[in-house]
Amino acid sequence: MLLKQYKTHFFDALKNIQDEQEIESFFFILTEYLHNLKRIDVALNPDFEISDAAIEKWNATLVDLQQEKPIQYITGEAWFYGLQFEVNENTLIPRPETEELVEWIIESQKSKVQSQKLEILDIGTGTGCIPISLKTNLLQANVSAIDVSEKALEVAKRNAQSNKVEVNFIQTNILEVEDLNQHFDIIVSNPPYVRNLEKQEIKKNVLDYEPHLALFVEDTDALLFYRKIAQLALKNLSPKGLLFFEINQYLGKETVELLDNLGFKNIELKKDIYGNDRMIKCSI
Repeated sequence: MLLKQYKTHFFDALKNIQDEQEIESFFFILTEYLHNLKRIDVALNPDFEISDAAIEKWNATLVDLQQEKPIQYITGEAWFYGLQFEVNENTLIPRPETEELVEWIIESQKSKVQSQKLEILDIGTGTGCIPISLKTNLLQANVSAIDVSEKALEVAKRNAQSNKVEVNFIQTNILEVEDLNQHFDIIVSNPPYVRNLEKQEIKKNVLDYEPHLALFVEDTDALLFYRKIAQLALKNLSPKGLLFFEINQYLGKETVELLDNLGFKNIELKKDIYGNDRMIKCSI
């Protein structure tokens, strides 16, 4: 069968689930994943034939997509801040909004002397996308990262290795930590923040496949992780250190109030590319 013939079948099979632009994106991600053909290669090879074995792989992938399995979990990879990351069912898929958080952190350090050592801690690291991206762009930094999930940390360690950076990964439950036992210039966290009451807003591909441990908090204490991490930051941030959070878009005001009540200064709430309250920066 010709690839262009299968493309017609592919679009027909998904047209009631996804819009055409998304289907096209999936198709070209998969041509590269299954055949190492970029979009331009497909255009230049209109009579490219796919074998029976390849058709079986396409069909299996199509079933996954019809069940709304994220394309990143099908290919096992996602791109974040110009870097490639392994992802699986033990890790959240990195989001564009989190790239904005990383960009904000890097920008905050541009005026600093490059030879000045930085100590950075990421709490709730998942794939390791935040600390690995920071280490890649802030070479003078010593970067550590914490996660409660041993399986997520296995992925994060492989991602650090494949991106050729050193990150100190630590497996612990941050809610049980009383002191981080060192001072950090930057503490950053994108902790679980989606309330159970917001589950109806979550797309099926997220709800059915991404790890709930990394997504959800109880409605009764949605700021649990923010309170704990902020309390640790009061003890463990260096005098001119900065605390960065990615936050629930509906709880910007409440998160700012929490930090203000704890005594943080220079609290800045920032919107993401979609116009939602998404990030906070503050100092002690």
